[in-house]
Amino acid sequence: MNQEVRDYVAEKVRELLSASSCCVEAKEAGQAWLDAMGTDKEAEQTGKLLAELEMDIMPVDGLIGFASSEAGIQVFGRELAENVAAHGREIKAAGAKYCDCPACNAVAAILEKKDELL
Repeated sequence: MNQEVRDYVAEKVRELLSASSCCVEAKEAGQAWLDAMGTDKEAEQTGKLLAELEMDIMPVDGLIGFASSEAGIQVFGRELAENVAAHGREIKAAGAKYCDCPACNAVAAILEKKDELL
């Protein structure tokens, strides 16, 4: 991986770590990757980071489905759940594949560089 890609991904990982919508597992994988940069563990942590992010990114249909479910209503409350589902339908209609929260945006940007990271 070249330095330009490494720097770009490091910036996106830091964005991910600061996103309130980022799950604990992604934060741990992101921090472990940052800690491993420039060491003999970097390649191993890159694989772990990418695997975690591929599991965590929320497809827009999953966002809509969750926000429309009883579980989504319990997490968000009815009004916010309805708003999240409506937002999901809007971004899907505009062509979005994934949720557009800050964490998912950072994850999508990192995954776009997957081939260059490996």
